[in-house]
Parts: sequence; C-alpha cells; structure tokens
Amino acid sequence: MIVKVPFLDVRNTYLELKPELDQAVARALDSGWYIFGEEVAQFEKSFADYAGARFAIGLGNGLDALRITLMAMGVSEGDEVIVPSNTYIATWLAVTQCGARPVPVEPDIDTLNIDPQRIEQAMTSKTKVILPVHLYGQPAAMGPILELARHKGVQVLEDGAQAHGARYRGTRIGGHGDAVAWSFYPGKNLGAFGDGGGVTTNDAELAERIRTIANYGSKVKYVNEVCGLNSRLDPIHAAALAVKLPFLDEWNARRGEIAAYYRKHLQDTCVRVPTPQPDCTSSWHLFPVFSQRRDALHARLKEAGIETLIHYPIPPHMQQAYQFLGFEKGAFPIAEALAETELSLPIGPHMTLEQAAYVCETIASFQ
Repeated sequence: MIVKVPFLDVRNTYLELKPELDQAVARALDSGWYIFGEEVAQFEKSFADYAGARFAIGLGNGLDALRITLMAMGVSEGDEVIVPSNTYIATWLAVTQCGARPVPVEPDIDTLNIDPQRIEQAMTSKTKVILPVHLYGQPAAMGPILELARHKGVQVLEDGAQAHGARYRGTRIGGHGDAVAWSFYPGKNLGAFGDGGGVTTNDAELAERIRTIANYGSKVKYVNEVCGLNSRLDPIHAAALAVKLPFLDEWNARRGEIAAYYRKHLQDTCVRVPTPQPDCTSSWHLFPVFSQRRDALHARLKEAGIETLIHYPIPPHMQQAYQFLGFEKGAFPIAEALAETELSLPIGPHMTLEQAAYVCETIASFQ
C-alpha cells in the first residue's frame, strides 16, 4: 500500500497555532503600521534573546542578510571571502554581489561542513571574512574557525539559514562569531509566511551599520550616509514569527526524533546517514543521505509516494553563473561527490514515526 509522505508540510505549522497566528496577523493589520513598528521591534528582541545575542535586525530575506552584513563588514571589490565548496548558491551570491571573490574550501566528509583544517591554506592577504554555513542544521566547527579568524585578524559571518535553534558546545547558534545571517523562508525551522531574514550580532557598531545599509543607507529620513539598500522584515511576518518562536525548540525536538529513527533503521541499508557531532545539537533542518544510486533511489521513493529533494545537484563552482571564476570539473571533488549522491529524506515537526518507518522500509527494500 502506498503511503503519501510529503517532504515538509508547512501548512501544519500554521494549523497547530492557527488561533494565535490569526490573532497576531490581525493585530499587525489593525495597527495600521506596515513598515518597522512594534511588531518588528518585539520580534527582534525576542529572537536576539533566544539566539544569545545582544542585537537582532530584521531584514527582507536570507540573501540580503548575508549581503548587507558583508557590506557592513567592509567587504568590497578586491576582497576575498572564504566559503564552503558545498552550499546553496546564496552564500556565494552574497559575496560576489559585494564585488568580492568567493574562495571555496572543501567540507569535512563526516560533518559535511567546511573543514577548519583547510581554511588556513586558502587564506591570503586579501581574505576579509570567513563565512561558514551550518549546513542541514549541523553546526560548523566554530571553535577552531574562530580561533583561526582571531589569529589572522579576519571577521566571521555565519550562515545560519538552516540552523535555527541548533547548538554548538551547548550554546545556541546566534552569537559565536561576529554575526549570524538568518533566513525566515517558509520552509525553515522558524519560517514566516513569505520571504524574511535577519542578522544577530553582539557588536553594536556592526548592528547599526546593518540597520543603516538596509534602510537606504539612512538613519534619519532623507539623510543618506551610504549607498544602501531597501530590505526590511514586514511587521506581519514579525508578528507570526514571534508566535512561532516559543515552539521552535519543541518542533526541533520532534525533528530530532525522526532523525534518530532514521539513523537507527537505515544503518544497514544502501545509504550513508549523517554523523551527529558530540559537541553539537543539530536543528535537523534537513536529513541528507548519500547513495551511489541516488537517482534510482529518488525515483523509487517517488513511486512509493515519498517526496524527497536533492540538496544541491550542482555545486556553486560548476554553475554557469560562476564560470567566470575559472573552476573546472574536479576542482572540488568532495563537493562534487556530495552533489552526485545526496538525497534529502522527509523530515519536519509534524511528520510521524509511522511515516518514517515507511520511508525506512522502502529504502531497505530498494534493490
């Protein structure tokens, strides 16, 4: 019997909190204040407290959060930024949109995150920022990365788009480095009802620069200090996010239960499962598995009613958009191998263990 297993049902998140969310959105609409305002200020404070940072700045989306923070850090033409070779292209886009050059570094094959031991080899006198990504919700090795950054005198911007609520050495992602860029895209662990993003930081001056750049380069209306952008978190999204935030840890725990079930029941199958790190707590935004027969497995699961996704089938250095960097196939073999074998299984706070069992049984029977 075929069982329908969606990859992620974001509507269920709304249905679980429907009365509270409806009331919050209605309050935001009734306020008549649709840019900035109290809803945004309250969510910024709540999210900063949750992430363990002094400041949070709401922005239009995750890419803007990365790009504007790099701008606020002084990244510009001629600079270099260390990035993972395996990541969503937004990480690289933020760098090139500042006029800088992304310098890819391969991941650790176990953690799937940027390998700290390879970063120093890639650094030059032009390196301005190290930009680790907490990929799939698994925190990057911030201890060694920060130690290297402080030694070299460069800044660290974390891409936390997939790591809401994740912990590194017992502390939530949000205040380890100089800043963390966030996405509140609907499919994230903490998602709005449209595009949204933000930045957390403990640096008051950096926070002020981010706010200024995001508001047309202006602190006072019609007085523009720098050539800024227009990127703001909508009050309606902020109101909804504020309702969801207190439930984030519970939702992540539900994801963790599914992940633990997968890891236990997929050990002796045709896929390699991710390896949790002892000093980290993943948010389990995604559950990636790896198979040399990925495409056939993807098709088989689809036939069985199980929705899976591939993150990400083309590494950034092989995208047409980055041909100008001159990288050939084989330049980053680990990233390329991951792109050819990765398959993300369904996972989410409203997925049941019965659905997870069906996924595991289908994979186990795959020939």
